[in-house]
Amino acid sequence: MSEQTAAPVGFFGRTRSALVNAWRDIVGAARLKLAGAWRPDLPDEDLARLRQRIEDCLAARGGEVSARARAAELGAAYLDLNDTGRARFLGLLARDYGLRRETVDEALGALRAAGEAAAFAAAARELRQALEAPRIKFLRQFSTLDEGVKFLIDLRADVYRLAKKDPGLAPLNGELRDLLASWFDIGFLELRRITWDSPAALLEKLIDYEAVHEIRSWADLKNRLDPDRRCYAFFHPRMPNEPLIFLEVALVNGMAGNIQELLDERAPRQDPRAADTAIFYSISNAQKGLAGISFGGFLIKRVVDDLAHELLNLKVFATLSPLPGFVAWLHEEIEAGRPVLAPPEANEVAALVSSHNGESALLAVLDETDWPDDAAKADALRPILLRLCARYLLVERRGRQARDRVAHFHLSNGARVERLNWLADRSAKGLAQSAGLMVNYRYKLDEIDANHEAYTGEGEVTAATAVRTLV
Repeated sequence: MSEQTAAPVGFFGRTRSALVNAWRDIVGAARLKLAGAWRPDLPDEDLARLRQRIEDCLAARGGEVSARARAAELGAAYLDLNDTGRARFLGLLARDYGLRRETVDEALGALRAAGEAAAFAAAARELRQALEAPRIKFLRQFSTLDEGVKFLIDLRADVYRLAKKDPGLAPLNGELRDLLASWFDIGFLELRRITWDSPAALLEKLIDYEAVHEIRSWADLKNRLDPDRRCYAFFHPRMPNEPLIFLEVALVNGMAGNIQELLDERAPRQDPRAADTAIFYSISNAQKGLAGISFGGFLIKRVVDDLAHELLNLKVFATLSPLPGFVAWLHEEIEAGRPVLAPPEANEVAALVSSHNGESALLAVLDETDWPDDAAKADALRPILLRLCARYLLVERRGRQARDRVAHFHLSNGARVERLNWLADRSAKGLAQSAGLMVNYRYKLDEIDANHEAYTGEGEVTAATAVRTLV
């Protein structure tokens, strides 16, 4: 299981037209004189008109109704822009509406010069205002619109994506992240269970947003919501029909070790009251614009709590997780000339592929999509890949963190590495990323805090003896 982010859908896809029309109605009701049609690529003439509209918003000309209407006009215009136009829109915000040094310096001087307590407090308020970029004041106005918070999340998804090519957008990206983080504090979120009886529109979003194991059909979705399954999601009051993140759970007997078997629609249903194990097999961030604001750890802990109270037979809480960086790490090590195989292993693997020698033979075998069906190759690779996987999880680091991002997520939340599972995911994605391996991370309720402290403090990875002996 992995905390992964789905491809953005949001208003920039499914409901864009309805939202644009609703916001244009707000503009009409306010009798605001429109700035004119906005062309999709936002050429210089339109960019100049955009600048004037932003200035009007910041000056709050015409009162709150007019400010709301201007925000609606610009929001509708943004939704109609193509990628070039959106980059120009966001570039204007990033370039011309950031922090102003002279304003901050003036506020700092006033604070230093303030004498009595009342003057000092007033100067401190002025400094706080000076430390907020004008673009954030502008963007905050969208929150007054219906679906405006969701609009800002999707806008931040654009900023996040475009900032990879335009470093000038990085400050805007950080400011938007901080603004959204203040609105999406865990205390504001509501945990809800999603069932087959939930609204069809919400179920459709699960299919869209699932980022770990693709939901192939409505029958597949129904299977994941059967009585021996659970799906939980966090929601925000301003977005009651949009999941922020959701967790899929299977209620089984014993530790699950194969994702295809776990998701088999033909498998008989189990009585959830008789299950002794809850397997968390997928966790998906549904809102790309909330990247960097993590809810996953809180969600798992809340779900563990709920399940433990609902189903008293449950004794084990664990994941069935991929290792999305394992094969990429093998490529990196071998291509850089760093040995990963002992000489006997290298000879054994080389014997499987006549066209390659040494460690490159391992990559050549893994590049064959049908190698798991060849008993000789699978048997030869099994002890080698299990050992390398254990090393990857327990030893390899990116700074002080576990090299694997999914491992880092669960270890940070207090889980331990419980078991490696051979050929547990034979999908094309599972073979390409993880060589078919999956791992169970176990959440032992009385060890979570100690495991978290050991990992975050000393970088120590807690693991079962059977995994440690592989290294």
